Amino acid sequence: MADAKVIPFDDDRSRGGGAQRPARRRPTSGGRRKTEPGAVRDAALSPLPVPQGGEGGTGPDTVPTVPAEPVRSAASGASGVSGDAGGAGDRPEDGKAAGAPVTAADGTPGTAGGGWDRRIAGGLAFLRRRITGDYEVDEFGYDAELTDQVLMSMLRPMYQKYFRVEVKGIENIPSEGGALVVANHSGTVPLDGLMLQVAVHDNHPAGRHLRLLAADLVFMLPVVNELARKAGHTLACAEDAERLLQRGDVVGVMPEGFKGIGKPFGERYKLQRFGRGGFVSTALRAGVPIVPCSIVGAEEIYPMIGNAKTLARLLGLPYFPVTPTFPWLGPLGAVPLPTKWTIQFGEPIATDGYPPEAAEDPMLMFNLTDQVREQIQHTLYKLLVQRRSVFF
Repeated sequence: MADAKVIPFDDDRSRGGGAQRPARRRPTSGGRRKTEPGAVRDAALSPLPVPQGGEGGTGPDTVPTVPAEPVRSAASGASGVSGDAGGAGDRPEDGKAAGAPVTAADGTPGTAGGGWDRRIAGGLAFLRRRITGDYEVDEFGYDAELTDQVLMSMLRPMYQKYFRVEVKGIENIPSEGGALVVANHSGTVPLDGLMLQVAVHDNHPAGRHLRLLAADLVFMLPVVNELARKAGHTLACAEDAERLLQRGDVVGVMPEGFKGIGKPFGERYKLQRFGRGGFVSTALRAGVPIVPCSIVGAEEIYPMIGNAKTLARLLGLPYFPVTPTFPWLGPLGAVPLPTKWTIQFGEPIATDGYPPEAAEDPMLMFNLTDQVREQIQHTLYKLLVQRRSVFF
């Protein structure tokens, strides 16, 4: 730019001589002069004089051309940057006008806080329905809305973060119609049933709900009784189970009962007797498939090294567990160990091919019960061989 020259367009000025206009000096200070916008525009457009040496001269009087700076309007702000050189605060990004409404993730227009607004509104609507009683409960006391929005949300952190449950074979539970899920029972405290319920609820592609059959003791406890009913649990009797299956629900049962959940730690993952095969008779009557389920990880959450039978009789409990931490550490000893869980659903066993009178055949019930038990036991051994550690 040092050799650049500006040729004036005035006809009455000669190229070789004539009076020269005094050269415009550049400001010596680093700051910008405060000049009226009109004056700056005129100065930027006026040509500079040609050096004395003629058209191609490069004498000492040569003055380099100073590039004109862009003129800012008064509305461009006080940041000192104009037009396209401005920052993010001077121009809208991606072609969006400043102050344009934000589009929510679901495609609906709204502000950035619209998600929280909807959550708060939904929570208030939920509380209003609970207070006014405007919600549905089925004949067994199951509250689907309370289970989905509250109970599952309370159990999900333990399911996802604490026990880190891994689910396999969830596709073996049919997408529609009734099914009977038969699982092993362990862990001293029946957390395996709750984790099984969350596993079906959160992982099944059809979003199915598991209706667990619970023991009488569950419905004798003051607070647990009401929560169990709301969560969809019902009494472990053939009549209730058959009604649920015939109307198309997925029912869960743990035939080991207290013998399984209260067994010593030394007998872990060894299945107890599956009763008299009542669950098989119920499945045959309803004509629904039996889905074997194996749960690994629950046996180690409360390693039961003893049973205070006298104290259990005084409290009316089937057993009173003694673990390495309970009752020695008090309430802290009731915290389960953070073991790694795996829940695997096996291939379903069809029952719709049997005649109606097959439910009364004791030999058939024994064979099917033994088939389900052996399939669960074999899967347990397989999962135990595959896992790297109790906690990882």
